[in-house]
Amino acid sequence: MEQHKTEEKNYDYLYYVIGLGFGCLTGAFLEKGFIWVPIGGVVGLLTAALFLNVLVKGREDK
Repeated sequence: MEQHKTEEKNYDYLYYVIGLGFGCLTGAFLEKGFIWVPIGGVVGLLTAALFLNVLVKGREDK
C-alpha cells in the first residue's frame, strides 16, 4: 500500500506580515520623522524571521 503524506499548509507568511505591520506602526508612533516607518518595518521583519526560525521551528511535532 502506498502511504500518502498530507501536505500541511504553510502559514509562515503571517509572521512576516504581522512583523512588518507592527514594525511600521512602532516606527510611526516614534514621531521622529517619516524615515522611521520603513526602519521599523525592517526591524519588524527581522524580528519575525528570528522568531519564526528560532522559536517556532524548534517546536515541530515529532
